[in-house]
Amino acid sequence: MIIVCPQCAQRHKVDADAVRPQLLAGKKIIAKCSACKNRFAIPKARLKKPVISSPAPSPAPDSVQQSKKKHSRKICVTLSKGGVGKTTTSIHLAAGLALARHKVLLVDTDTQGQSSYMLGKKPSAGLKEFLTKELPAEKCIEKARENLWLLSGGRGLAGVKKIIDQKSFGGEWVLAEAMTEIDHQYDFIIFDTAPGWDQLMVNVLFYAEEVLIPVALEVMPFQGLSEFMKSLDNIRKYRKEVALKYVVPTFLDTRIKGPETVLSKLQNLYPEHVCTPIRYCASLSEAPNTGKTIYEYAPGSTASADYRQLVKDVMGEE
Repeated sequence: MIIVCPQCAQRHKVDADAVRPQLLAGKKIIAKCSACKNRFAIPKARLKKPVISSPAPSPAPDSVQQSKKKHSRKICVTLSKGGVGKTTTSIHLAAGLALARHKVLLVDTDTQGQSSYMLGKKPSAGLKEFLTKELPAEKCIEKARENLWLLSGGRGLAGVKKIIDQKSFGGEWVLAEAMTEIDHQYDFIIFDTAPGWDQLMVNVLFYAEEVLIPVALEVMPFQGLSEFMKSLDNIRKYRKEVALKYVVPTFLDTRIKGPETVLSKLQNLYPEHVCTPIRYCASLSEAPNTGKTIYEYAPGSTASADYRQLVKDVMGEE
């Protein structure tokens, strides 16, 4: 079929069979014009129904037998700003849910790949090999703890981002399409994301359903938060399923007044989303060097108690 860029009127030929399953499943596919680089949604109206005889066509590949599969909760831990505790929060949310006997997959989408280091693991493969299909899923996923599995990040993801960005259409669905073969195996899938905003970040938000934002209680935390919320609103124009669910205040130091003032403002801005804050704790900085979680390194610490409460909040327990 032929689609036309609304900005420069450049015509593009698109394989209707390639996009039909996603469009019929209700997904929006974003095309990128090769002439002016404008991104625009492929209209479903352009899709002509194929002339077929009975039996009726099969459902879209990613929606086959959805009702029979276990529905996992997909949580994206993110904020464009660095140094707010995203990786620490991702790991301890995932590990805490695993301790509560849920099957959890932690997906590290950061090129730094810190999750594996903090969990004391040295995986030979990870998310890069999984997305490029260089290796089968079972070779890419490593068991990190009881009930906890890791799909690690690393420098190889930089190449994956370039591949996604070069796709003419459907690039935002690369992660979602890959995850459909494994997501039914887990109760929770937690995404640790990198600072900034790129195509891999967009892919996570086109797959996840819940967004958890760690916010460092420092002098100017709101600029990064407001910028991210604008970006999330833009994503929601194409995918309504993803939404802000939790705001987690981090680095709360009760010895000084500044953090508590910021916390109060945060609670006023997002009264329905702010969780119990994570208090400043030296053990939280020491634990990664031992390859242990705070639950293992300092189970009696304030950080351990705070992250256990976050796990309860996410599970919906009092």
